[in-house]
Amino acid sequence: VLLGSGLTVLSQPLMYVKVLVQVGYEPLPPTLGRNVFGRQVYQLPGLFAYAKHIVKVDGRAGLFKGLTPRLCSSAIGTVVHSKVLQWCLLRGCSPPDVSFQPGSSKKEPVSSLEQVLKETSREMVARSAATLITHPFHVITLRCMVQFIGRETKYSGTLSAFATIYREEGILGFFAGLIPRLLGDILSLWLCNMLAYLINTYALENGVRAFSGGRGPALGWWGLKVPFLPPQVSTMTEMKSYSQAVTGFFASMLTYPFVLVSNLMAVNNCGLAGGLLPYAPTYSSWLDCWSQLHREGNMSRGNSLFFRKVPAGKRYVWD
Repeated sequence: VLLGSGLTVLSQPLMYVKVLVQVGYEPLPPTLGRNVFGRQVYQLPGLFAYAKHIVKVDGRAGLFKGLTPRLCSSAIGTVVHSKVLQWCLLRGCSPPDVSFQPGSSKKEPVSSLEQVLKETSREMVARSAATLITHPFHVITLRCMVQFIGRETKYSGTLSAFATIYREEGILGFFAGLIPRLLGDILSLWLCNMLAYLINTYALENGVRAFSGGRGPALGWWGLKVPFLPPQVSTMTEMKSYSQAVTGFFASMLTYPFVLVSNLMAVNNCGLAGGLLPYAPTYSSWLDCWSQLHREGNMSRGNSLFFRKVPAGKRYVWD
């Protein structure tokens, strides 16, 4: 919990800028710069320019708006995730099978499709429960951040924010944007784990098996000669951890539109300037939000905070 809280504090300015970009708020006009290929293009302000503007307006403390409900969400989510995972194991789901690997004193998990399906299902239940319980704090966090646009103070405290949402929107207001967030989390989890399983089973294990002879270059599954394995990835465990990280990044990229739609629905038509025109119309549902973003070509808005080229035909609002 303490480690998670520390990471939450450190990442707060990044999330703050990201949320404002997702809403479509551009406080600074585009500037002429160069892309990664050296060509001159008009670019929107990046992370550091955006953060510098926030500091200029609200001071350094302004970068940490919405931190309190986000810390609550992180701490409660960690506890709920752990408890639900334990409950799933006690309900009869067997723990991961382990076996000894040749030449190793440590036990390593045996890869099997059935095991991956069981572990992913347990993780899906635990993550979904944590998301469901902590989503009200997530909504408050986003609204505290979006207040920067209209300089409102409507959501000035966590407890008062709960009272405001309940008074104006009822119970459902605490779960605005929940469905796309849940769908995105579940899809990302299954994509990550299944891709990692395929890579570990049909690429890494077969490749290492081909090299196990140790008599010079050998042909791997991709048909290339590789004379030796780098020391830093000499064990199967390390290589699998790398593949898990790569597939996790790939899955998060594919499911990013769900994150964007969820955040926009959490602040849409809530009485804040950032949830109304000209930043966003009043969406009838998250599917309506998805459809409009898709038509405008804004499905990846906020996905990158560097080299933000101004695309033709897309709608942005700046002061």
